[in-house]
Amino acid sequence: MQERTSLENQLGGIGRTERELEDQIGLIELGEAENDAAVVAEAEAALAALKKDVARQELEALLSGEADRFDTYLEVHAGAGGTESQDWASMLLRMYTRWAERKGFKVEFLEETQGEEAGIKSATIQISGHNAYGWLKTEAGVHRLVRISPYDSNARRHTSFSSIAIFPVVDNSIKIDINESDVRVDTMRSGGAGGQHVNKTESAVRLTHIPTGVAVVCQAGRSQHKNRAQAWDMLRARLYEIELKKREEQAAADQAAKTDIGWGHQIRSYVLQPYQMVKDLRTGVQTSDTSGVLDGDLDEFMAATLAQKAFGTAPGEIEDVD
Repeated sequence: MQERTSLENQLGGIGRTERELEDQIGLIELGEAENDAAVVAEAEAALAALKKDVARQELEALLSGEADRFDTYLEVHAGAGGTESQDWASMLLRMYTRWAERKGFKVEFLEETQGEEAGIKSATIQISGHNAYGWLKTEAGVHRLVRISPYDSNARRHTSFSSIAIFPVVDNSIKIDINESDVRVDTMRSGGAGGQHVNKTESAVRLTHIPTGVAVVCQAGRSQHKNRAQAWDMLRARLYEIELKKREEQAAADQAAKTDIGWGHQIRSYVLQPYQMVKDLRTGVQTSDTSGVLDGDLDEFMAATLAQKAFGTAPGEIEDVD
């Protein structure tokens, strides 16, 4: 049903575009015939808006990968640097949460480990919505922040790093076989908010896949049984994502971007001092609207990365078709 709805929406969009194009061309011809400049100008403005909508549909069409339509897990991990990086990790978590809310997607917090003084050491959320994985897979990698530290009494400039990992929520149509003897199960007390029950019982579950070293943690539920089931779903998703990476030409580069949360591996820089700029180092797309980006305005960066992967060109190099 989800696939059918998706196809119906795509076909419906094409039909609406064709009708709108014919209507506006008809208005321009009518305006020119009657020498009515206002009608022509109005129709041309509508065509300009239609062109933007077509560009959006074109990007949506690029999300045709095997797992692009799935919901997604998003993990945030603070790099070395203590409080600075942990605060940056919490800012990234908020940024992606706000992006999901702008899209009308559902966000569920599965795990969050608080920092000692501020921020978070790590967190895992599930983002549910059409093509959630397809959009967010472009965000995997190391993100770098440059700013005047609010935790430095001397107001010095600091550079912080945090990493983002993205992997799809697999559905029942995809079978991932895992040998249970290859998985180590650890239970622990949940941390953070949740009341006495979750903090006094070993309800949190960590699964470690020994052959690959992949580990997942879930502590969102009040019961160990629920957390265990969710953790197994997350582990299957992680292993599926690894298999997808093996099939992609850029698997090596993608994995290398996640190996070290530090210099030389970042995909994007967020500079708040001494000037305002966010720059994607893969595509060259940049903006001075740092507050907007940190508030979830990420579509321009995601679209550029998708276009680059699809066409092998930087933004602005794709020929304009009249």
